[in-house]
Amino acid sequence: MTRRRGAAILGLLVLWCALGAAGATAQPDRVIVAFGDSLTAGQGVAPDQTYPALLAAKLRTDGYSYRVINAGVSGDTTAGGLRRVDWVLRSKPDIVLLELGANDALRGQDLDRVRANLDAMVTRFEAGGARVLLLGMRLPPNYGASYAGRFETVYAEVAARRKVAFMPFFLDGVGAVARLNQPDGIHPTAEGYRIIVERLWPYLEPLLRR
Repeated sequence: MTRRRGAAILGLLVLWCALGAAGATAQPDRVIVAFGDSLTAGQGVAPDQTYPALLAAKLRTDGYSYRVINAGVSGDTTAGGLRRVDWVLRSKPDIVLLELGANDALRGQDLDRVRANLDAMVTRFEAGGARVLLLGMRLPPNYGASYAGRFETVYAEVAARRKVAFMPFFLDGVGAVARLNQPDGIHPTAEGYRIIVERLWPYLEPLLRR
């Protein structure tokens, strides 16, 4: 074996070992699933202006290796979400951001059923290995103080019962602020979604892993 050939073989062996070590230590991106209705899907804004897309950008900027999946379905209810849980678990999420229930309330659904559906979703996500951040919702006063008040407490009750992370109001700082919402008064603008990500971050960051 010539000296040049021996050096070439040695170089290839070193490269092979280095690649093997890199492959052994490299970790695939963890997955965050944003699970919800049109507020998560981003109705009325461009795909890169939805809150899941903006959250993904912030995660990258802050040095977190997560892939964010937008699993928002416009018009979805807690019953519909419950039927989608197994589909979401196929992506093996590390964290699920659970935003559902507004459509139930807007249709005057029975709140005991809403509570049971949310509780079941949290239970099944956790059984599938995901940690859950429950995103609470509120109703405008014109839906009746009694119903609106009971609806708001549903989220706190589920969070306390299941001991999961809880953001009391997903639209904090955005809801009922005209300039931050589209003409329908329900769906945030791109700027509204940026604020949502800022307000959500303190609740999400303790769940993240580097």
